[in-house]
Amino acid sequence: MSRYSKHCEQRFRNRFKERFDFMSFNSSLITPHIGKRIAISFDPSYIEKSGNKTPYLGSFWSGCDQCTKKGLEIAQIALIDVDLNQSFHLEAVQTVPSKTLKTVSVSLVDRYALSIIERKEELQKLSRIVVADAFFSKTTFIQPLMKNGFHVISKLRDDANLRYKFTGEYSGKGRPTQWAGKVDLENLNMNVFTQIQINENTRAFYAVVNSKSLKTDILLVVEQKTEKNGKTIQRLIFSTDTQMNALDVLAYYHCRFQMEFNFRDAKQATGLNHSQARDLDKLCFHFNASLTTVNIAKIIHLSNKMNAEEPFSIANYKLLYHNAFMLNRFIEAFGVKPKTLKSRHLVKELLYFGIKAA
Repeated sequence: MSRYSKHCEQRFRNRFKERFDFMSFNSSLITPHIGKRIAISFDPSYIEKSGNKTPYLGSFWSGCDQCTKKGLEIAQIALIDVDLNQSFHLEAVQTVPSKTLKTVSVSLVDRYALSIIERKEELQKLSRIVVADAFFSKTTFIQPLMKNGFHVISKLRDDANLRYKFTGEYSGKGRPTQWAGKVDLENLNMNVFTQIQINENTRAFYAVVNSKSLKTDILLVVEQKTEKNGKTIQRLIFSTDTQMNALDVLAYYHCRFQMEFNFRDAKQATGLNHSQARDLDKLCFHFNASLTTVNIAKIIHLSNKMNAEEPFSIANYKLLYHNAFMLNRFIEAFGVKPKTLKSRHLVKELLYFGIKAA
C-alpha cells in the first residue's frame, strides 16, 4: 500500500494494529441498499500462508484443491440478499486450529457456532436466519444457534435419518405415539408431503418432519432437478423454522453461494492472500479490510441506477480506480487542466481505458 501512497510502510503497519468495528461499519454501509428477504450466511475459506511464527497456523481444508493444506482459515460472516442475489461481507473471524482447540476440549464446529453467538446482538438486528452449507448440518452447530434465537437453513446428507410425526389421536393407553415411521426418500408419503412445480426441470416436495440427528423438527424441502442428460439430482434442504415458505427456504440456500464470489473477488483483486503479517490483530484487520473493499465496490455499483441491469465486476472497479489514480498523478506532474472542454473527453477515455463491456 505504501507503493501507491505518500505514507510510509510503518504508518500502515501501525494502523493495521488498531482495532476497528468492521461489523458495525459494514452493517451501516449495506443497510440502505438491502431488501426484505435477507439472512446471515456463514462459510470458512482457506488462506495461503507460510512461516512458523504466524498465529493460528495449521492444517485446513482447501475447497479449490480438495485437500487439507498448511495455512490459515477465516470464517466469513456475511449478509445475503435473495432479491438482489448478492452477498455482503460483515466480519471475518480467523479460525483456531483443531490441535489448539483440543487443549481446551472444544471442537471446531463448536468454535464456528460460537463465532456467530458472540455477535448475535449485532446480527439479530439484521436477521435471525443463518444459512450454511451441508458441513454445518450438525447438532453441535444447530442446537446452540437455536437456543440463542437463530433459525438455520442448511442441507442434509442423502442418507439422513428422518421420521414422520404422528398426528393420530391418543389411544389412552401407555406412552403417546410420537413417530409414524421413517421417511423413505425414494418413496415419499404424498399424504404428508406437498408438491411444488418450480419450472419445467425442477420440482420440490415439502413437509414438517423430525430429524433424529439434529434432535428437532424441521421443514424439509426435497428438491429434484432433471439434468439435460435425463439424470435427476435430489437435494435435501431444510429449515429449523417450520413456518417458513418452502420456496423461500430454497431461495435462501441457493443464494448462499454468492459468498464464494466474495472470497474470489477478494483473493483476485483486493489482496486477501497477500498479508505478510505475523500478528493476530494485523491479520484480522487485513482480512476484513480486503473483504470490506469488495463491499464498498458493490455498494458503489448498486448506488448507480444505470448499473441496475449490469453484473458486478470487481476487476472493472479495480481498473477504474487504478486509472483514476494514475490520471491524477499525471495531472499533478504535468499541470494538465482536466476540466477544460478540449481535455474532458480525453480524460474520460483514459479513465475507462480497459474496462470490460457488460
